[in-house]
Amino acid sequence: MIHAKNLHKYYDQLHVLKGVDLHIKKGEIVSIVGASGAGKTTLLQILGTLDRPSEEKEIELRINNEDILKMNDKNLSKFRNLNLGFIFQFHQLLPEFTALENVCIPAYIANKSKQETETEAKKLLDFLGLSHRLDHKPNELSGGEQQRVAVARALINKPAIIFADEPSGNLDTASAENLHQLFFKLRDEFGQTFVIVTHNEELANMADRKLVMVDGQISKQ
Repeated sequence: MIHAKNLHKYYDQLHVLKGVDLHIKKGEIVSIVGASGAGKTTLLQILGTLDRPSEEKEIELRINNEDILKMNDKNLSKFRNLNLGFIFQFHQLLPEFTALENVCIPAYIANKSKQETETEAKKLLDFLGLSHRLDHKPNELSGGEQQRVAVARALINKPAIIFADEPSGNLDTASAENLHQLFFKLRDEFGQTFVIVTHNEELANMADRKLVMVDGQISKQ
C-alpha cells in the first residue's frame, strides 16, 4: 500500500528526515510517535504527497502501486484527491458552509455529480451520528462534531489511505476516545489504511503497529 525508501528532507541546512524506510500494508492502522521536532509531521506530509522529499539516490515512494515521485503536480493533485484523505488537529472546515456542504467539497473537486455526492455525504454523516446536523454550520457544532464532519469529508471520495495529524489533539477526553474507536470502526467497515501522527499514547498503543521517530529516523517498527 505504501512503500518508502531512503526518504530525506532538508529545509535549507536543516536535515529533518534522514533516510526513512517504511512499508505499510493495506488495512493497517499505523501510529507514528516521537518528540516534537523528530520529523513526524514532515514524514506524514511527504507520505500524503503534500510535500516532496529531497532528491537522493535510491529514493522510492510508491502508494497503491503508483510511483509518486514520477508524477507532475497536476497528476499528483488528482491522485491525492481520489486516493488519499486527511484529518488534521484543527478540522479546517469552511465556516460559511454547512456540515453537508463541507463534506461534499472534495467530491465536487473530483467532478462527481451533485446528487451522487450529497447522497454519499448524507450516508457518511448518518454513519458518524450526524444526520441531525446536516444543515448546521461549524460554529453551531461541538468540537467533537466538527471533527467527525472532517472525518466524513476525508472519506467522501472513498480514499484508500487516511492520513491523520494529531486528530484528537484538540478534543476533550470523551470526544477523543470516540474518535479513536471510530478509526477502527471505519477500517473494519470500509477497509481503509490509517497513518496517524499522535502524542496520545492511548491511541498510539491501539494501532496495529507503532513507529517511533527519533531525530529524523524511525527507530522502531
